[in-house]
Amino acid sequence: MVRIIKDGEVLGFSSELPLVPLRDVVVFPYMTVSLLIGRKQSIDAIESAHNRDRMIFLSAQKDPILSSPTSKDIHQIGTISKITHMLKLPDGTVKVLVEGIVRAKIEKFLHNRKHFSVKFSIIKGEEEETMHTEALLRNVRSQFEEYVRLNKKIPNEVLLSISHIQSPEKLIDAISSHFSVGLETKQKLLECASIESRLRFLSIALASEIDILKLGKKLEEDVKSQVMKSQKQFYLAEQMRAIKRELGQEENETEEILELRKAIESTKLPEEVEKKANKELERLKKMPPMSPEATVIRNYLDWFISLPWEKRTKDNLSIKHAERILNEDHYGLEKPKERIIEFLSVLKLIKKMKGPIICFVGAPGVGKTSLGKSIARALGRKFVRMSLGGVRDEAEIRGHRRTYIGALPGRIIQNVKKAETKNPVFLLDEVDKIGLDYRGDPAAALIEVLDPEVNYSFNDHYLEVDFDLSEIFFICTANVLHTIPPALKDRMEVIRLPGYLEHEKLQIAKGFLIPKQLKSHGLRERNLKFTNEAIVSIIRNYTKEVGVRNLEREIAAISRKVARLVATKKKKGVTIKKSSLEKYLGAPKFLGKELDEENEIGVATGLSWTELGGELIQLEVEIVKGKGKLILTGQLGDIMKESAQAALTYARSRATSFGLPDDFSRKIDIHVHVPEGAIPKDGPSAGITIATAMLSALTKIPTFRNVAMSGEITLRGRVLPIGGLAEKLVAAQRAGVKTVIIPIKNEKDLKEIPTYAKKGLDIKLVKSMDEVLEITLTKKLRPQQVMEYKQERVFAH
Repeated sequence: MVRIIKDGEVLGFSSELPLVPLRDVVVFPYMTVSLLIGRKQSIDAIESAHNRDRMIFLSAQKDPILSSPTSKDIHQIGTISKITHMLKLPDGTVKVLVEGIVRAKIEKFLHNRKHFSVKFSIIKGEEEETMHTEALLRNVRSQFEEYVRLNKKIPNEVLLSISHIQSPEKLIDAISSHFSVGLETKQKLLECASIESRLRFLSIALASEIDILKLGKKLEEDVKSQVMKSQKQFYLAEQMRAIKRELGQEENETEEILELRKAIESTKLPEEVEKKANKELERLKKMPPMSPEATVIRNYLDWFISLPWEKRTKDNLSIKHAERILNEDHYGLEKPKERIIEFLSVLKLIKKMKGPIICFVGAPGVGKTSLGKSIARALGRKFVRMSLGGVRDEAEIRGHRRTYIGALPGRIIQNVKKAETKNPVFLLDEVDKIGLDYRGDPAAALIEVLDPEVNYSFNDHYLEVDFDLSEIFFICTANVLHTIPPALKDRMEVIRLPGYLEHEKLQIAKGFLIPKQLKSHGLRERNLKFTNEAIVSIIRNYTKEVGVRNLEREIAAISRKVARLVATKKKKGVTIKKSSLEKYLGAPKFLGKELDEENEIGVATGLSWTELGGELIQLEVEIVKGKGKLILTGQLGDIMKESAQAALTYARSRATSFGLPDDFSRKIDIHVHVPEGAIPKDGPSAGITIATAMLSALTKIPTFRNVAMSGEITLRGRVLPIGGLAEKLVAAQRAGVKTVIIPIKNEKDLKEIPTYAKKGLDIKLVKSMDEVLEITLTKKLRPQQVMEYKQERVFAH
């Protein structure tokens, strides 16, 4: 049995006590505290203690978050306490008032299903008082007095009660119970064994808290001082204004107001804009300098002053200069250049015209953005670029209203400010990639920007006044047209950049790309040279594009390797030949399509257009026994499937003239296949190719291997025009095709195609399928001969 004593009075004898683990409090001896008990296990422990001698063991949990702690989760040192009052609440919880008696150590946890019970030993503090202990005690007293003075949460009565405590251990427990520190620090104070160690630890903890309180008080005083200073300045300023008004004197303007007024007067603002600026300046004048609204007005006026309301660059209207600049920067692109020269010619004659809106449409890398820069250089105007890719918020175009925090004008006005003139060349890049969501439609906002009839009074939400955009030369760029909203597209003059042909890429590489890469890699002409055959091989075997970006990358890759050789003095100069490309660029990435070695039955060569240029397609048709099905494979699109249906209907409608029975298709299946099945294919221009291969298979007459064709077919066998002619001719030329069949209605397009793209090609213009078959089949169709073929092969029973 252990005697439990407080201030010399024996409160009870016990060898074991119920234990309540505490979550957010550490109980010290001589400390009275109210606890709200909610856990079933803890309520059982309280009731067990209350029914006995009201003695309870209280110890803090190591982790307050745990709802079901085990013996390992409870601190070994705690406080034996006495329950003075207990109250059961309606919600099932119990409120108890406990008084700490003495520190104790848990010696053993006893098995009890309902609650924790422990065997314990009482911790006795050493009572010997030394000079060192006395010094520590006095220091702790003075520190606590300073702590109470700084911490307004502790009443002064606490100091009075502590001043009468003589026992060092009782003093430590009393101060610890009123000390606002973390649970971990309080637990360490409880666990210190000797009085000296407890005093030392308490002194350090008090010193730390006093420093924190002093710093907090200093910060509070600094803030208060600043606020009072601002209030005083405002009060005095208001008094000065009131006195001057009484005396009938005008108020002296601050230096900032004077500077803003001078800037507004020196900036040539339109009448309406100047009126608005002066109105805002008067508002600013009456506001306190530190007011948030004053900052908003200052920023607003700064935008007014910095915009080029009447500042413009003088156009260079020399036609010869413009032609020279455009030809220096770009090879080919005759139509865009011609349109720019036309604009300059008109501008030269009438001096002033509404800014045109041109939209360059073409694949990546064909020179849309660089052409915009060249136009600015030719005109002598500033150039600004705004990317519209992924823009989904209307405010990106029109700006935010000033009521929003951090509001700014839209990117149109921001870029005009950046240009510092009101007539720059303004490139709206990737206009086909504008998004749309709940924040508005940026494309609809762009209509006001690009419409020449209304953009002279463009109203930005932030500025709240009209800004004239009519003198800006707007240029839009896009990869495709179908994603641009019709209303926006209607405001543009579309100029298509079809891409570069092989010959043009060769000239661009020689005249532009190679010199550029030599300069950027620190090389000279004597260090690196390319043969024409090597450049053509790079174009054909290492790139597959309409533009020249990948071509430039491959030239840059070679330049890096040669730069290394020159830098290490292994070689002074290198000439790149076709045979040496694999050494620098590795194996070819793309292999060109080759023609068949012999004329074959059921095979025809077509010409297709892709975004990366022209391509050859080897179309195959095979006849097998069946029930009249038309089988189409090779990942064909709907339009191409319809072309195959049209070709079959044409063959059936002309069966007699081809020597075929009227019901020839009932006993066979016709399988049409276009190789490279992983690549989707579509379009009507393969119509005559499908019909040729189909009739070749049906009549068992081979087609010429070196003949390629492109054209849409009708049910009556007429051949309709196609697009992408230049690219298709280059693809035929590259593959070694000798004869190309195209619709006669494309004759007008041939005149615009350069001579080099037609060199070595025998171009046949046709009106109908009869003409196509005469050119493509190795033998002329003879009805009797074809009938024999059918009886022997197709219809044999």
